[in-house]
Amino acid sequence: MAKGASISGFPEWLPSERVVEQRVIDTLRRVFELNGFIGIETRAVEQGSSLLKKGETSKEIYLLSRLQEVGQENDTPVEDRLGLHFDLTVPLSRYVVEHSGDLAFPFKRWQIQKVWRGERPQEGRFREFVQADIDVIGQGDLPDHYEVELPLVMVSALECLREFGLPKATVHANNRKLSEGFYRGLGLTDIEGVLREIDKLDKIGADEVAKLLVEGCGASEAQARACLELADLTAADGAELSAKFDALCEAHGIASDSDAYVLARQGLDTLAMIVDEAARIRPGSVIADLKIARGLDYYTGSVYETFLDGASALGSICSGGRYDNLASQGNRKYPGVGLSIGLSRLVSYMLHTAGAHASRVSPAAVLVAVWNEEDRPASNLIANALRERGIAADVAPTAAKLGKQIKYADKLGIPYVWFPADKADENAHDEVKNIVTGEQTQADAQSWEPDTLVARQTVEIKGVEEA
Repeated sequence: MAKGASISGFPEWLPSERVVEQRVIDTLRRVFELNGFIGIETRAVEQGSSLLKKGETSKEIYLLSRLQEVGQENDTPVEDRLGLHFDLTVPLSRYVVEHSGDLAFPFKRWQIQKVWRGERPQEGRFREFVQADIDVIGQGDLPDHYEVELPLVMVSALECLREFGLPKATVHANNRKLSEGFYRGLGLTDIEGVLREIDKLDKIGADEVAKLLVEGCGASEAQARACLELADLTAADGAELSAKFDALCEAHGIASDSDAYVLARQGLDTLAMIVDEAARIRPGSVIADLKIARGLDYYTGSVYETFLDGASALGSICSGGRYDNLASQGNRKYPGVGLSIGLSRLVSYMLHTAGAHASRVSPAAVLVAVWNEEDRPASNLIANALRERGIAADVAPTAAKLGKQIKYADKLGIPYVWFPADKADENAHDEVKNIVTGEQTQADAQSWEPDTLVARQTVEIKGVEEA
């Protein structure tokens, strides 16, 4: 949790931590836009009926009340009230429908905003946090090649964050049609229930999941064991995945001409395509993992979870999938596929586990000293001249002793202190001091350049070195 946070689950970053978060946001935005995604922002408040589309319980939604309504909230159904959005996918579906006439489809969007979720806060999990999403929304249909493109874009973005100490990321992919077809072929009917329990495998283990499948989903011991066998299936490529799946179906009596098998095969073919295409572009970045379930009921095809090497305790840091029915307008549907990063959780990991930190708090490269308050206008002119040339500059807050002004710059990490020339001496020149090296030289605000590129950057972040 962030230091100084007085309300559990609502982080407040210190200035140096905020610098890290901002650099992460800037990096993600750059990669998203490099891949043709368009930035949008949606309102923080949605109708309760829209928020409930994702299958979330009303307990997870922060509902709004005006002062004159306090005490009367229970008289109005959740569907008719306003609430803060708990993710960015539901607002996107509403946004697309409302603005469809102004958008070009397929609509590729990135969005980085705060969301609010009423869940139990714990290390790395917040009630108020920032999400970073990319989605592609089609009008009527959406080609399945986007189901390869999006995880590759996310892997590319996460790869750029490795300079901040983030380990290598791998996307684990499955397909809901594959899982649903197999479960139906076994004779199971509570498909959503089975998916929700399978989604708990990494948290509680196979034995506990098997018990839940029997007690809560009506599965027999044999059916529960078959579900776990599917979840345990691994393969290096699409061909091996197909062969192993067919062998599993045969072992459990799922006929190749059954409707259940046909449905499963649709999902299998898409998953095999994703794995094989991703391997050609970025080998090892996307793997088939048939225990990935994503318990939310609106996913209809591919589903994804993303894990960091050596950070199993962190769990998935990026998830998503394909959804075909979340947004519609009359007979027209807007199918989509998207992935979402829990950015605040990722930043918390970078700060407190990976060791990322800002090299300096202030974005200024130069602090212009002030000899006395009467000369402050001269210092302001120097700072403005530097700013006009793209060099971030600040002016000392008081005309304190020079040593105190230098200490102030050092505390903020400002590498240069600028000394205005003595106006009483017509032969005097401005001078600038690198307080890191101690070097001091003459300088002119119209032509001076910092010695290094780093000094001109607003921030620099260093992560722990790889072992």
